[in-house]
Amino acid sequence: MTKILRIDSSIKGDASITRKLTGAIVAQIGGEVTERDATAIPMIDGTWIGAAYTPAEGRTPAQKELLALSDELIAELKAADVIVIGCGIYNFGVTGPLKAWIDMVCRVGETFKYTEAGPQGLVGAKRVIVAYASGGVPAGSGYDFATPYIKQVLGFIGITDVTVVAAEGVAADAAAAVARAEAEIAKLAA
Repeated sequence: MTKILRIDSSIKGDASITRKLTGAIVAQIGGEVTERDATAIPMIDGTWIGAAYTPAEGRTPAQKELLALSDELIAELKAADVIVIGCGIYNFGVTGPLKAWIDMVCRVGETFKYTEAGPQGLVGAKRVIVAYASGGVPAGSGYDFATPYIKQVLGFIGITDVTVVAAEGVAADAAAAVARAEAEIAKLAA
């Protein structure tokens, strides 16, 4: 059975278009779903960075506790076959909650390592489907800073199979934008 990790990052709750789209994607693919609401993930800070860069055998109990959520998020990521990411566009970029999830899962020695040839991703082959929703920024346009960023970050940790399903122009006509995205979702193979 396909293991799906669904990550929602919109602060709009039930009014979120990306949450509607991630739900439709998960239903289209089918499988065992782990849901993660990124709005509950705290931002990292200097203490967190210190803990992450301390070798595991040298971490204090407090540092281990500080990294516990990151460990859990990384385990979810590694266990998934497919990752479905809700990416609403706020001020041309990803949401704060999505950035918090990214910061928690990008950890040296866990999801990437540094080599003489440069960084190497450790997560392995996964399929990612990004549910993109924007009031007026078309995915892939010169104003879209979110999808190139997501693809860069995922590539950094070793994931290169990324598909974007976009609901663009929701500020002008939300129903039409969602309908176009849902038509693309219906074409997704399991």
